[in-house]
Amino acid sequence: MSAGTAYEVAVRAEAELGEGPTWDAAAGRLLWIDILGSRVHTYDPATGRRSVRRTEQHVGAVKPRAGGGLALNLRDGVGLLDPDGTFRWLHREPVPGRRANDAAVAPDGALWAGTMRYDEAPGGGTLSRVTGDGTVEVVLDDVAVSNGTGWSPDGRLMYYIDSPTRRVDVFDYAEGRISGRRPFAEIEEGAGFPDGLTVDAEGCVWVALWQGSAVRRYTPGGELDRVIELPVPLVTACAFGGPDLTDLYITTARTGLASPPALAGSLFVVPGAGKGLPQPPFAG
Repeated sequence: MSAGTAYEVAVRAEAELGEGPTWDAAAGRLLWIDILGSRVHTYDPATGRRSVRRTEQHVGAVKPRAGGGLALNLRDGVGLLDPDGTFRWLHREPVPGRRANDAAVAPDGALWAGTMRYDEAPGGGTLSRVTGDGTVEVVLDDVAVSNGTGWSPDGRLMYYIDSPTRRVDVFDYAEGRISGRRPFAEIEEGAGFPDGLTVDAEGCVWVALWQGSAVRRYTPGGELDRVIELPVPLVTACAFGGPDLTDLYITTARTGLASPPALAGSLFVVPGAGKGLPQPPFAG
């Protein structure tokens, strides 16, 4: 196993709950969010240009759309931003005490959108499959904190994290269906909780550790083989970006910290960390 701290600060920020980095290949920019700050951030590494857009609700995830614009996993459902900035709901289903969390786009272009209760009550969250026409199917209905979701390079496996379990689970995946849930990797006591994840071109799974100050890489066989240490405790998610998908972007948070470190809530990058997989845009 190798360890290292070869990170750089891509965007110095004070996001309350930075999350969900996603490379928008069509626009050549990174998308990320501040869930509790109700903000969608963009960052262009080529120019350093940044933008911030407020949302009217807490936002759990943002993904590019095939026809342009953005899909937002919001407190009350999935909304769409058109290229001209017009907002509309694709699916609205408000549940008192519940909000959106992490989401991912499957190989077929469907959005797998997670939810959780604000109090993180067991069984209060879900994982749903949302198609481009707004059809919604609840896939998992007994989740506490729905988090990282990703697919193997051949599209035959889906990885998933319900954070309080301290596990990364893996499913068999075919034609929008999952089966055969089983543990892939377990995070030991004291190392934090698994949060967001991404899968690289070699099939390795990178996992951000909330309260763990690190990102870990696991081989396709579930063996820990690399640790990237960070100077902040609340590491939330990671994704490959840049024109060659070789730079690992990492989001962090500062919520609940009595004395947040100076860089808590910033966006980090590890140049040349590996090789990511192209991520499909949402089909809606």
